[in-house]
Amino acid sequence: GTEGEDRAGLVMAFLDPTDPGRGRQVVEKGLCDEGLVVKRWRAVPVEPAALGSQARSSAPVIEQAILAGPPGDVEDLERRAFRARLCIERLAGAEHITLYIASCSFSTVTYKALCAADQLSSFYPDLADDRFEAWFSIFHQRYATNTVPTWERAQPFRFLAHNGEINTIRGNVAAMTARGGRLGAGDGGPEELLRAALDAGSSDSGILDQALELLVREGRSPSHAAAMLMPQAWEGEPDPAIKEYFSYQACLMEPWDGPAAIVLTDGERVAAALDRNGLRPLRIAVCEDGFVACASEAGAVPTEGHGSVGRLKLGPGQAFAVHPGSGEEGVLEDNAVKAALARGRPYGAWLGAHLKERSQGSPLEAPGEHVLARQVAAGYTKEEFTVVIRPMATEGVEPTSSMGDDTAQPPLAGHARPVFSFLKQRFAQVTNPPIDHLRERHAMSLRVRLGPRAPLLEEKPEAARLLEYPSCVLFPSAVAELIEEGAATIDATFPVHGEPSSGGHETLAGACRRVAAAAVDAVEGGASIVVVTDSAVSSGGAPMPSALAAGAVHHGLVAAGVRSLASIVVAADDIRESHHAACLITNGADALCPALALESIGELVGAGRLGGGVGDAEAQANYVAALESGLLKIMSKMGISTVQSYTGAQIIEAIGLGPDVIAACFPGVSSPLGGLSFGDLGEDVAARHRAAFGGPPRLANTGFVKFKSGGEFHGFNPDVVDALHAVTGVTRADDDARSAGEREMAAAHALRRAANGVDSAYTQFAELSDGRPPAEPRDLLDLVRSQSPVALEEVEPASAIARRFSTGAMSHGALSAEAHETLSIALNMICGMANTGEGGEAPERFRDERNSGIKQIASGRFGVTPEYLAFAGELQIKMAQGSKPGEGGQLPGQKVSAEIARLRHTTPGVGLISPPPHHDIYSIEDLAQLIFDLKQANDRAAVSVKLVATEGIGTIAAGVVKGLADVVHISGADGGTGASPLSSIKNAGLPWEIGLVETQGALVANGLRGRARVRVDGGLKTGRDVMIAALLGAD
Repeated sequence: GTEGEDRAGLVMAFLDPTDPGRGRQVVEKGLCDEGLVVKRWRAVPVEPAALGSQARSSAPVIEQAILAGPPGDVEDLERRAFRARLCIERLAGAEHITLYIASCSFSTVTYKALCAADQLSSFYPDLADDRFEAWFSIFHQRYATNTVPTWERAQPFRFLAHNGEINTIRGNVAAMTARGGRLGAGDGGPEELLRAALDAGSSDSGILDQALELLVREGRSPSHAAAMLMPQAWEGEPDPAIKEYFSYQACLMEPWDGPAAIVLTDGERVAAALDRNGLRPLRIAVCEDGFVACASEAGAVPTEGHGSVGRLKLGPGQAFAVHPGSGEEGVLEDNAVKAALARGRPYGAWLGAHLKERSQGSPLEAPGEHVLARQVAAGYTKEEFTVVIRPMATEGVEPTSSMGDDTAQPPLAGHARPVFSFLKQRFAQVTNPPIDHLRERHAMSLRVRLGPRAPLLEEKPEAARLLEYPSCVLFPSAVAELIEEGAATIDATFPVHGEPSSGGHETLAGACRRVAAAAVDAVEGGASIVVVTDSAVSSGGAPMPSALAAGAVHHGLVAAGVRSLASIVVAADDIRESHHAACLITNGADALCPALALESIGELVGAGRLGGGVGDAEAQANYVAALESGLLKIMSKMGISTVQSYTGAQIIEAIGLGPDVIAACFPGVSSPLGGLSFGDLGEDVAARHRAAFGGPPRLANTGFVKFKSGGEFHGFNPDVVDALHAVTGVTRADDDARSAGEREMAAAHALRRAANGVDSAYTQFAELSDGRPPAEPRDLLDLVRSQSPVALEEVEPASAIARRFSTGAMSHGALSAEAHETLSIALNMICGMANTGEGGEAPERFRDERNSGIKQIASGRFGVTPEYLAFAGELQIKMAQGSKPGEGGQLPGQKVSAEIARLRHTTPGVGLISPPPHHDIYSIEDLAQLIFDLKQANDRAAVSVKLVATEGIGTIAAGVVKGLADVVHISGADGGTGASPLSSIKNAGLPWEIGLVETQGALVANGLRGRARVRVDGGLKTGRDVMIAALLGAD
């Protein structure tokens, strides 16, 4: 390589404008420690006028330090520069100095700013100087979507430009943290220093860049590092050498999953790669004279004057590389890149010698003892067997339901809920797409490997010394085999003695500390697999909620620095549906066993109470298949393809769990409202245990899904529904007896009573709705009455308020034509707007009172025509819906009547699919393009974007407004539906109050609130609900 004395290095430093001198001192000290000398500092010429006001106000002092190093090859100098930067960052942090190193290298320099791409050369005159030469350039204009834009987060980073999102970033960072002490540091530097290579406070793209840099500085090529972090879907790869390469890399590193197109360099080579689903575009032009352009759009880089042009595009999981100085062989397409990587080591031999394939086990032959008592102690209900477990065991599918969730939030429920119910699934919307777990199954995997992980920065045969299972869901026989082979068992039960206080704070909290300590001791003693099990449940020992036990063990091992030395298997009685499995996996478990659910199925079959004509083994296999399909579906909501990426990624948010529980078992998980403590949860466990072992056990029927007298409170209970019918003038009792004319007359009288403000029926309905037991966050709020009320005539009239109202988006198909038209007529009468839903609308309705003001554009585009768009007052892009965010829909062929087919422009009898993503919206930029296109189709209509409340919705809403949407529509998780998976209805998304508060705050903070209206929906029934929504920010 080039000698250090002949090669200059360059530091691009962003310094604190208030005291740049301290920053320079830190930079020089960190460089000096690595034998690098600052020859001089250079103030980088800049033109602040090229920036916007926000960028100018936050701009750093930008300076370059010109370096000289000792004699050595380029790799040695780059490793010195890498270590020096890490040292500089550590010193700056210790001394509380604001400092960012955009680049520190002998091969590259990073010019970036908080500005648009066409402003960059104006801001940096260096880039417009004819003397400025480089053999390659990487550039990127970033559209800030899931993080607040800052100078540090501008792209490109030190190694890459990244278009996309890393959905698993929290889990990837946690896994890297868990490798503390096991990185296997070599020439890159001491492990203590390398551990600081990842900055968890950076953006997902920034952290990906840091991981790539760490791998490259330890000797891997850019293409090798990218393939480790973003592997292709290799399980079906036909080339055995390439398959073996990726299989071995999976022993070292979990995929960094999510839509991603990256271009990266180490200064000597340039590479490009796409994620396994290919959800970002990369177009490549290779010119006759050796000029190569790679961009997300063809034509982004002019190629005129470079001779003939060969064009290609990268597909899912594909790679591309340019190695200059190698002639024609310097341009490597995907096959050449992968073949070169596969030749690097004898990966196949290593796998053959060490990787052991195992089965999931076999169905149980007979149930265990005390099945009913264990069911009661684990919180099973009669309804669950009927509604959840039976369809899973007989049909191999999860149950579907409709009408949304009208029960109370878990901490407010009248009957104790499992801890799993306090954890909600997260999902992708706008900034990255969900994926279709059924039609993209080839790119998804539940394959797991159990055992200790080898040092990341080394490639040795022993890394493959693992047990491989085709799925993370194991039968009890597979768990028993692990225990027989020496896996450590962690007893997840704790003593209770019958008193209400015996399951209190100290006992359950202490049990969490005990299982965590026991797991650490076992791993430090040599155990490579720990099995967290409540099999010791008895009259004297209650089962810990497995979500708490597994979380305490996982995070305890991470804190002790030994998590990478062992895998966690959870075998617990309270696992019975896919949401439970997802919560365990995403919070750190590697595999799980729903032992009691399988025993319960066997017992039902033995007693002849399961039905469906299936035998015991088939029923258990069906149940496991349904559990796996449900887990894939939940992963796909966030755009995650492999369970290896989902493990520990904490793709959940909590509602109703207190800070003590979060800190011990779910650190890093959002719980915005606080909630129940260990003491509260311990009392629930103790109560279930008393019911199980204090007398003859009986399964409760709480009416969690369907209303039952004495069970869970439902917002639409019979009394409320009767009162609502009375308001409309149509009651259930005489509906069939009245003629259509009589019903219309009754409705007209009801409308007149409401307009005159003397509707006693509405008053009764409102009293029932507003006086309910607290069920949602708004029920815990009180309206503060003004000390100086205004006269009623000064208040906005009811007719003006009604203009702000719209219906939920229910399609003709979910609703009958009569119901769909009635809603449109009613909303037009009060100058509100009905919403078509995603099924289109009959053209004959467009020109009369049946026309729906809001026309929805969903992922299937059913019924969307130019005429449909032209007759809208608002065009709504549905990115998610409250009952099943992150999912699509399917209308079976038998329901596609001639009328439905006509409206949706399809064929009668042929099933219809609404895919989870819009296949033309894979990013915020794509959404902005659709918003633009819709405004060209109808320039009179507002454009709204429908989102579902979740953590981070504020930043997404800000991106939507930047994309020029006129309305941000926020749905609560209790939204209605024609048909959705029951696990999604109950377990995905947050109440609209939380999403609305975050959205309002984010839009105000970013100066965007005046550019769009905010609409909210989800269970609103009365004027009080409307008042609270308005006070929290809804228009």
